[in-house]
Amino acid sequence: MCRYSMARYKPHYACFNCRKTFKRKLMWDINRNEKDNIEAKCPQCSELMANMGLDFESPRKNNLKEWEHIKSLYSVGITFHSCGCSGPGYIPINKEKLIKYFEDIILSYNNHLKFWRTRNEPNNDKEIQREISKNWNYLTEIPNEITSKKGLILNEDAKKYWFQKIKTVEQKLNQIKAK
Repeated sequence: MCRYSMARYKPHYACFNCRKTFKRKLMWDINRNEKDNIEAKCPQCSELMANMGLDFESPRKNNLKEWEHIKSLYSVGITFHSCGCSGPGYIPINKEKLIKYFEDIILSYNNHLKFWRTRNEPNNDKEIQREISKNWNYLTEIPNEITSKKGLILNEDAKKYWFQKIKTVEQKLNQIKAK
């Protein structure tokens, strides 16, 4: 059962300048018509704070190395958000593991791209059904927006999708390596 489904919990916000975290009062508690998308500012330095999610545990204020790592995680989109069922997933604990994590993602995406480059597109319903049963792990990774009504996925559309995914991860990897 999701531990966050039964009640509303206050999200954790972090200020990387002050190295402090705060739980922010929910707008829902103040005005039931408001959404929780108003930017949070640090009470100490008035800079915008990062929404780190409900599962975030902040490092000690004097642990500069860990704060820098948390900041680099946030800069590439890794936060501690989850529904509460299984936690936020894998969070790399240092820069080397973060680089390895992104390299593994790129390797996985390249495997998908290789499949779509070598795939023979099915011509009829029987071939489509055979491919679904044989290559479901590659087919289900493609979003529904680029799947036709018959369930057919064009190789060119899939290749564009995986090229874009690889490019996005490579940008994040380069951003981490530059720091």
